[in-house]
Amino acid sequence: MYSQLTYGRGKSVMIDSASRWIREVIQLALVVVALGVVLQILFPQALVFINSDVTGNLIGLIGTFSGAGLVGLIALGLVYTVIQRR
Repeated sequence: MYSQLTYGRGKSVMIDSASRWIREVIQLALVVVALGVVLQILFPQALVFINSDVTGNLIGLIGTFSGAGLVGLIALGLVYTVIQRR
């Protein structure tokens, strides 16, 4: 049974499937955030149904990373690496 659940160097099929699913969810979230930013810039009243300031939250996140010094820079690098890895 173990040989049916693994392949290659012992990498589990279940772990591979879960990581692929998580990667797709992250990509979908990035598309939704990008769409929210564009809609909020082009049509400021278009996101009334969300009741959230997408660009303000994004600017706050960037401010948090930059205000944390070296630790924030390392965290930003890790986030960038996770997003770029496919």
